[in-house]
Amino acid sequence: MIRTILAIAGRPGLFKLVNRGKNMLIVESLKDGKRMPAYARDKVISLGDISIYTVAEDIPLADVLESVKAKAEGQPVDVKALGDDTAIRAYFKEVLPDFDEERVYTSDIKKLLSWYNQLIAAGITEFADKQEEAAEDATEATAEEEKKD
Repeated sequence: MIRTILAIAGRPGLFKLVNRGKNMLIVESLKDGKRMPAYARDKVISLGDISIYTVAEDIPLADVLESVKAKAEGQPVDVKALGDDTAIRAYFKEVLPDFDEERVYTSDIKKLLSWYNQLIAAGITEFADKQEEAAEDATEATAEEEKKD
């Protein structure tokens, strides 16, 4: 699901991929449902392609959003109520304890929480693709069977 949600540089909010045209994408705003083109010159990135730096390895955004959902119990996160930068970083430390504090800026955390709130407001509460999870489970099962042999 998160693979079809896009962030477009220079445009506020998130967009859902509706269709592809010649040299453009047709996107729909999650906020108001308005459709518009995103051209090849626009910097468009899928939320499924984003990951967060940690000390060990990068964690996909979908997994981080699932952690935020668990911490917030599926409710929106009031970033302003969290307070200053230190409080926001402390909150994120509870969500993702081993995030790389040097490479993940407070502005990144605010953007991530903003995206989480937009997704929740749009009724999108499942961030990890079921097909991806099934593929990962199958890969893990195969690896375990190979270890047994």
